[in-house]
Amino acid sequence: MLSAMTTPPPATDAVTRVRAFNRFYTGVIGLLSEGHLHTPHTLTEARVLFELAQSQDAAVADLRQSLGLDPGYLSRLLARFETDGLVTRRRAADDGRRQVVALTDAGRDSWRTLDRRSAGEVAKLLAPLSEADRRRLLGAMGAIRELLGAPEPTADPLVLRQPLPGDLGWIVQRHGAVYARDFGFDATFEAFVARIVADYAQGADPRREAAWVAELDGAPVGCVLCVRADDTTAKLRVLLVEPAARGRGLGSRLVAECLRFAEQVGYTRIVLFTYDVCGDARRIYQRAGFQLAEQRPIRAHGHDLVEQTWSRPLGAPATP
Repeated sequence: MLSAMTTPPPATDAVTRVRAFNRFYTGVIGLLSEGHLHTPHTLTEARVLFELAQSQDAAVADLRQSLGLDPGYLSRLLARFETDGLVTRRRAADDGRRQVVALTDAGRDSWRTLDRRSAGEVAKLLAPLSEADRRRLLGAMGAIRELLGAPEPTADPLVLRQPLPGDLGWIVQRHGAVYARDFGFDATFEAFVARIVADYAQGADPRREAAWVAELDGAPVGCVLCVRADDTTAKLRVLLVEPAARGRGLGSRLVAECLRFAEQVGYTRIVLFTYDVCGDARRIYQRAGFQLAEQRPIRAHGHDLVEQTWSRPLGAPATP
């Protein structure tokens, strides 16, 4: 009988590095200062004020549970707030056993001061960073949240944007890695994609050619190019969605963006080339209204494949 798999304990080096990061970050955000954000409040008090500002009345029991605070400590903290005129406490109207607490006008003023200063400190922290580095930082923070706890939902964490320096190299590298993993393609496929990307980088006409990178939580997870075939025909090239980002409709969004651009700049037809083994991509193209125009057997990238050409007129609706 197979024994249950267990996660090995963390290595000493990993523990040391996490502790070092904690010491670094507490210093960066000023948690070692005597008063948090140059106010008379501790960090814990500031967090309680923040939670209270999110609602008119907060149940003390819920507050204690959500923040993981000792009941006696929270009771003393709220009593001090009440003495200072920052909160009021009373029994809940629907249940006399429950105590609720609310901020006074003075309490809301204290919270606004903390909130304003906190936003200002973070803005100063981000100011020296480039836009790309800010996205890296936010993506790393999102990864920490995801790995160590439930991440807060965002309205739309997926962004389609123009490529930044380094993104074109990412497109080549990820095509090589993903197609090797999914289909066993050899290094000639990465070279093939590199030529496509190099041609785009060296001679793209911004009036009629474009590229998009899909970004999720600050990290690139997909891409597509729209390039000129001739005066009336565009080519959709190098569509890719990272395996971890599949199932979100990202491939369809990238294709739709490419079609929208191609039609907007005056193309009347769009074509693409793919291989018979790329079933997921083929289904995206079919849903977007592409039809198979021709195909032929070839030997490429270490395999016997069928190369396919798909096309569709622009302005035609997608197939349901």
